[in-house]
Amino acid sequence: MRKRREWLADTLRNETAGGVLLLAAATTAVVIANSPWSAAYEDLANFEIGPEALHLRLSLQDWAADGLLAVFFFVAGLELKYELVRGSLKHFATAIVPAASALGGMIVPALIFLGINLAMPGGEPGGWGIPLATDIAFALAVLAVFGRTLPLPLRAFLLTLAIVDDLGAILVIAIFYSGSVNLIALLGAAVACALFGFAQKRRITSGVVYVPLALIAWVLMHTAGIHATVAGVILGLLMRVRPDPGEEEAPAERMQHVLHPWSAGVCVPLFAFFAAGVTITGLDVGELVSAPVSLGILVGLVVGKPLGVVGAAWLVTRFSSARLRAPMRMKDVAAIGVLAGIGFTVSLLIAQLAFAPGSDQLAEAKVAILLASVVATALSALALAGRNRHHGPPSG
Repeated sequence: MRKRREWLADTLRNETAGGVLLLAAATTAVVIANSPWSAAYEDLANFEIGPEALHLRLSLQDWAADGLLAVFFFVAGLELKYELVRGSLKHFATAIVPAASALGGMIVPALIFLGINLAMPGGEPGGWGIPLATDIAFALAVLAVFGRTLPLPLRAFLLTLAIVDDLGAILVIAIFYSGSVNLIALLGAAVACALFGFAQKRRITSGVVYVPLALIAWVLMHTAGIHATVAGVILGLLMRVRPDPGEEEAPAERMQHVLHPWSAGVCVPLFAFFAAGVTITGLDVGELVSAPVSLGILVGLVVGKPLGVVGAAWLVTRFSSARLRAPMRMKDVAAIGVLAGIGFTVSLLIAQLAFAPGSDQLAEAKVAILLASVVATALSALALAGRNRHHGPPSG
């Protein structure tokens, strides 16, 4: 039994397995939402559970978005901290191009969405944050399947881009898509996070200390009116990533090893299951796709992402001393840019924050995110296959 558990955990650490589970969960949600069981699906998503006294009487859909995704963003925070201290973001020369590409890949899609929704009747510019996100799990899964022979710098480029993208998305959520801020609760969350970081510096290893502090930080962040996933990123950034003498691995590596299978195998798929279910039966697809919200998301993700990624990379390499790591070329960046148009998980989260539950705009946004992710996946598969042929099989 133990070997089976270890095998399952190792499988879920594989990007391909996580991407397949995510896709399966979303597909299942869409199928059920358009079947005779759609009412039962809605009842399940809206079923409320949790202590009312702590203002945590939430629907299962909200628990998935606020609670389960906090684990996902905690893992993202661990990855970001590692890259900042020991990885590709440690050195300015190697980080500047993918970091700039990430910023370009956020700014251009947001501007496209704003332009379309400000220019068209019935536009909803408040959803500008939806197309700026890249789904790191989905993107890495597609790269693992269709870019097997591509050189390692491409994976590092995508990982750096996606991590910076995630950080940008979290900042956008915290600043623009949170409610009115309860300063006392926010101060309490800050104290809990500070104690968490202090415990790391003191080399405390007991989960009896960290688990209560993490829960307190999460609850207070939620109470403060800031999306609770922000607490996950902050706590991940506070973890120690350098091993002490005598340590085989740092606490951040141990936590990532333990939590990544849960994040990829449970948290993200369950969020997708509750978030992706949208009724498309009887909808006029042409009318829906031409709606300002849908059009802004589709063009933003499928066109704006690669334009922003490539444009920023070109500007940085053209007007500074920064260069792409060999053997990468700008065509490789273009392939990564198309891949970055898969904005599934975080885009769905921002859509839920931007639009009212049950609104036409939310339905339009969900359909557009699903469609854009499918199109971006197909286009990136073709682009990566082309780059595979160019680079050829790995040497050695």
